[in-house]
Amino acid sequence: MSQLRIYLDNSATTQVDTEVLNAMLPLFCDAYGNPNSLHKFGRDAHKLVEIARGQVASLINADPEEIIFTGSGSEADNLAIKGTAFALSKKGKHIITSAIEHHALLNSLNWLQEIGFDYTILPVNRQGIVDPKELKKAIKPDTILASVMYGNNEIGTIEPIAELGAICREKGVLFHTDPVQAAGHVKIDVKKIPVDLMSMAAHKMYGPKGIGALFLRKGLELTPIIHGGGQESGKRAGTENTPAIVGFGAAAEKAVFRLSDGTTEKIKKLRDKLINGLLEKIPEIELTGHREKRLPFHASFCVKYIEGESMLLLLDSEGIAASSASACSAGNFEPSHVLLACGYDHISAHGSLRFTLSCNTTDEDIDRLLLKFPPIVEKLRAISPFYSSK
Repeated sequence: MSQLRIYLDNSATTQVDTEVLNAMLPLFCDAYGNPNSLHKFGRDAHKLVEIARGQVASLINADPEEIIFTGSGSEADNLAIKGTAFALSKKGKHIITSAIEHHALLNSLNWLQEIGFDYTILPVNRQGIVDPKELKKAIKPDTILASVMYGNNEIGTIEPIAELGAICREKGVLFHTDPVQAAGHVKIDVKKIPVDLMSMAAHKMYGPKGIGALFLRKGLELTPIIHGGGQESGKRAGTENTPAIVGFGAAAEKAVFRLSDGTTEKIKKLRDKLINGLLEKIPEIELTGHREKRLPFHASFCVKYIEGESMLLLLDSEGIAASSASACSAGNFEPSHVLLACGYDHISAHGSLRFTLSCNTTDEDIDRLLLKFPPIVEKLRAISPFYSSK
């Protein structure tokens, strides 16, 4: 009999929903036209792309024409930051962000700095929260854009986005947020929060990989970073990936239902059971991120005196898939920049571990984790030089 396998790495990617997959399949061999073609094959594909655009817009209460499809969440971040920087360079060249952003954001800013832009990084507290007063202090006359992520991928903290956006609105600075981890899991209404640009990715909400979207508030300027045809209203060239876009639309539509049918509350209860169970069973373990202001499916820890990679390998041998820090940085043995920014020392940061649940996670999955994980920690600490010399 094969070993039961438990997937608790949904921040890295989620399983594609069966209904989402079924919505995509006809687009490969039947309705396969280029949505920019004038014949019926093209017109049919174009109609499906626009239906999906409306579905993604509905998820965040945007208007369909405010959605630009991209190839990923990282591309959406790049388009938001570089596209705004180029469009507003005559007004100013200063951008503000936080110390715990995704590398798609931070590396975009590093690249812009090489061609004459400047940026300020805001600090965070132990829970990863950006202080709105720090944002207010950092805004200068030549500041054109601020970007703070909605929910952090490594520690799960949800930022005070409405407050941060309001400060930017008051100062005449555009505000971008990256809710790639949050969209589809928490309610977001762009008509109620002062956000100008917002990045999303389908594969974090049970949709396919290789498709993202950028919300761009109506009337704002944006310079494209991929040049070619006039697709996506001239904001992003390249033939639209119709199957993936249709999958994104279906995933967004299902997310709208999950946000109101009790699924999110069920996941949150399992998350809290996991957090409370590990804090009770394992000594010298710390929950990272904010206890309450966190993504509903996210539980992350620093386990003192042992390394995250060792824990992952032993968990995997028990059939449990988890993650150490960001999956996008797997293979990088430097401590997490997010945890260092939160004030963790290098040894603690190396002991980071992230469990992220899905709508398929069960009580039995959490029970199994709570049974199997504490002995793994005990075993690794027994051979840890840091633990023996503490």
